[in-house]
Amino acid sequence: MSDKTGIITFKGNPMTLQGPELKVGDAAPDFAVVDNGLAGATLSSFAGKIKIISAVPSLDTPVCDTETRRFNQEAALLSGDVVVLTISLDLPFAQKRWCGAAGIDKVVTLSDYRERSFGLGYGVLIKELLLLTRAVFVVDAANIIRYIQIVPEVTGEPDYAAAIAAAQALL
Repeated sequence: MSDKTGIITFKGNPMTLQGPELKVGDAAPDFAVVDNGLAGATLSSFAGKIKIISAVPSLDTPVCDTETRRFNQEAALLSGDVVVLTISLDLPFAQKRWCGAAGIDKVVTLSDYRERSFGLGYGVLIKELLLLTRAVFVVDAANIIRYIQIVPEVTGEPDYAAAIAAAQALL
């Protein structure tokens, strides 16, 4: 497993990311995560869809809350060919509770708590915190990565407009 430094900070402190450094044009790695009903989900669960994948440290933090609400609003305006996935290491029960309280109905929340296969496969697992760093991937219907943003400071927000534009360009 490769460790990468110099890419992100958390509250100004340098952190280490575990896993590969993916590039635009790479095949999106498969992953095994769990949905809010404890059913398994993989990349192929969303076959034929354009996927905006938003990795967040925890839905129970202010920036992750803001980000997921924003993507939920944006998702309502997108074609049915686009799915927005928010992946964290939060337990599925916590994700379900948070989504219910926040009125999230367009974003699919998924938990990487069992295997960390998304975090390790996409190179976004923070070694020191064992949380996912804030990142956005846009993956086309053929599962090729078309956009990547690893947010440099974990407490910052991603570039929503760029991610949405990247997804819309694939329609």
